Parts: sequence; structure tokens; C-alpha cells
Amino acid sequence: MANTPFLPHTFFERDPLVCARELIGTELVWGKCSGIIVETEAYLTLDDEACHTFTRPSTRAFVERNDAGAIYIYMNYGVHWMLNLLVKGGARSGLILIRALEPRRGLSVMRSRRGVEELHRLCSGPGKLAQALDITKRHHELSICADSRRCLLPRSEAEVRVVTDSRIGITRSKEFPWRFTLRGSEFISRPFRIGPI
Repeated sequence: MANTPFLPHTFFERDPLVCARELIGTELVWGKCSGIIVETEAYLTLDDEACHTFTRPSTRAFVERNDAGAIYIYMNYGVHWMLNLLVKGGARSGLILIRALEPRRGLSVMRSRRGVEELHRLCSGPGKLAQALDITKRHHELSICADSRRCLLPRSEAEVRVVTDSRIGITRSKEFPWRFTLRGSEFISRPFRIGPI
């Protein structure tokens, strides 16, 4: 798989914060649909109270048995599926939540699944993008690095302006500035609060 155009396992064998930042601007391909990642959040598998590994033995087991780039899917509040990617192999491991996309391909399919027409509302949140791409539990523990039908394409631009902010939608360890967004994007889930770093 070394000659494949999509991001390899080694991309996810680094520090989770570095990886979450460098995912901004890459293109998520999911079947006939795709979008540019404009928002991510990083969670550490150790000593991060907001990460599922802090309270869920099943998530700790997932981290143990899977390679970097594995897909971790869970249902949030019994309503929305959430897409996460496993980062491991460096000094610390983590899970990266894909929070928002700028839709690029398969717009009619996404609009049909979401029931909305406005482009900026299709994937402007983790639950929305999962619905738009038809991401469910059936994708849990697959790899984002093994199939061109479900992969990440490298950034098309060498320079990407990233804004760092505190994480949102959580109650514990929410002060960590581990949310990364594409500067100036209208497709992110919420405006940033802190400023560029």
C-alpha cells in the first residue's frame, strides 16, 4: 500500500495533537461523497477525563487491539454516530474526532440524507457529517488507511491556517485547547473563541 495516494498508517503514528492539526485541510473520501476536514478535536487515551478510555474498558481494549488509523465509532446521547480515528505509535496515543467538513463530492446524496439544502449545514458538526456520509457502527474498527473508497487524501495546499480552541460539547477537561479548525471556514460547527496559535 506504500504507493497509494491516500494517507498511510504512519500519518497516525505521531502525537495526537500534531495529527489532529495536520488533518485540517485533508479530504475525507467516503464512498461517493467527500469533504475537506475543517474541524477536529484531539483526545488522549491516558489522563484525559473527556476521552472514552477514561471510563470505558471497551474503548481501552479497542486501542490495544487496533493499529493506527483504525476507525472508532460511537453513538452520542443515543442519537448521532461520531467518527473518530485512532492515533498510536508515538510517545502518547489518542482518538481524533472529525467534527466538520466542507462538502466537495456527492452533494445531492448528502442533501438527501440530511434533509437540508444549505451547503454549510450538511457537515457542520460530527453528527451531521456522519449522517451525510451514512457513517454507522458497521464501520467501527475498519481502517482509514486500507481502502480508496474510505480514506483520507493529503492536503492540496501546502500552507493551511489552523486556529486552536478549547474543546466543546464535553463537561470534563474541556479547557484543553485541543480543537483545531480551518481559519475563516464557514463550515465549522461553532465559531472559535481563543484565537490562532
